[in-house]
Amino acid sequence: MRAKGRLFRHGIHSLRGGLMLANVALLALGIIMATAISLMGMRHYLLDQVDAELTKTRDSLGSSRLSMRDIESLSALAFVRDRLVPPTDQRPKPDSIFTAVDGKGKPVAIGDFKTTDAQRALADAVGNPPALARDSDPHDVTVHDAAYRVTATRLVDGTYVLVATSTDGLHKGIAKALKLDLAVGTLLLSLLACLTLFSVRRRMRPLEDMVETSSAIAEGDLTRRVPSSHHPTQEVEQLRLALNSMLHQVESAYRTREHSAAQLRRFVADASHELRTPLSAIRGYLQLYDKGMLTDQAERKRAWDRMNGEVDRMGRLVDELLTLARLDQQPELRFRNVDLSRLVRDAAEDLRAQQPGRPVTVGADGTLLVHADESGLRQVLGNLVGNVRTHTPTEVPVTFGLERVDGVVRLCVADEGPGLTEEDAARIFDRFFRAGGGAGSGLGMAIVQGVVTAHGGEVAVVTAPGAGLAVTVTLPAACRAVAD
Repeated sequence: MRAKGRLFRHGIHSLRGGLMLANVALLALGIIMATAISLMGMRHYLLDQVDAELTKTRDSLGSSRLSMRDIESLSALAFVRDRLVPPTDQRPKPDSIFTAVDGKGKPVAIGDFKTTDAQRALADAVGNPPALARDSDPHDVTVHDAAYRVTATRLVDGTYVLVATSTDGLHKGIAKALKLDLAVGTLLLSLLACLTLFSVRRRMRPLEDMVETSSAIAEGDLTRRVPSSHHPTQEVEQLRLALNSMLHQVESAYRTREHSAAQLRRFVADASHELRTPLSAIRGYLQLYDKGMLTDQAERKRAWDRMNGEVDRMGRLVDELLTLARLDQQPELRFRNVDLSRLVRDAAEDLRAQQPGRPVTVGADGTLLVHADESGLRQVLGNLVGNVRTHTPTEVPVTFGLERVDGVVRLCVADEGPGLTEEDAARIFDRFFRAGGGAGSGLGMAIVQGVVTAHGGEVAVVTAPGAGLAVTVTLPAACRAVAD
């Protein structure tokens, strides 16, 4: 569970925190860009309106062909008093400022009205009225720490008139809009962070299950699998299926390895026991001979025969062990089309010759081809016949059956002997297993299964106590006949 805590802890270094920060950063970048573009557009639009009013006033004054004397004669009019004449000093930051200056930029009084601080400050801020009058676009100036847009026009007598409009309200409006955008953006970012955490938590629940499952498997629970979520995404579901498939293969491989290791340990122990018995017998007779205890000729001959018998038994055991070892290494067999009917008839004739009193029935007339290794099939039949010969009385009937069904060939060797119990039948293919402690090495049926499996076939038994034993071998049939 430590892995889960490291991977899914609510922190910036977790995948969940990284996704949340990425989404919030992208949205914040989008909000900043949208806000900047909208505020720049609004400022540009409002400034265009202010500049349009200033330009209109400047053009009106320029086209009127007025002089300073004409303006002074109109100073009594309300229009001049209210619109053109600037406010008194009680209003340090008027919305509009109108002032007349000479060619050097010095303020000029209009009639009886003295110049105000705002007019003088505007004149000082402009500095060069002729250059401003030649420029068609208004300029930005600062008057008493307030922002203005100013333009100028030249009267017929050489006097310049400066007309300025405050943009302080415009900038305050933009500042309020910026605060509103920031507040809305902060709210949206907070909502996005919460929704991202909730969504990522729900979407990443299968990944947490994978971590828990992996931790459980690492602790030894190989049966754990990743459960399916209620609303899986396609990629996560594919990952879950792939991980479960991999875990199933890992479990199968582990079980197979454990079974193989246990089988190997049992095989080594059984082989050691089987080899120790003849070696002990041979060592015993050799000690008797060495101590001179075998004085009689008959005793020496009996000891010699017993040692030869044990040597033969040990040789057969070693050969069978070598055969099983080769089968475990999956050797390359020499496949060709083999007439299985002929091999069955040969095995039946061998059994009749070895036990003339046993009734033998063969149902393998004609030719029935299989694609197999002939020596391997002869070994299979020899082991099946030897199993019958060793474990059943000589008067018990034996039946050899052979048929082709649905592209496979079935060989059945059945006897009417004592049969096996269910427990013994389940272990009949185990190495060194001998039902009831009977004779033989206990490797014959294991070799039968190994050879048949190497041919891509199957072997099965049907038995019951007192009902005999039937061994069925299923092999792939040959597709076409090929001359040997």
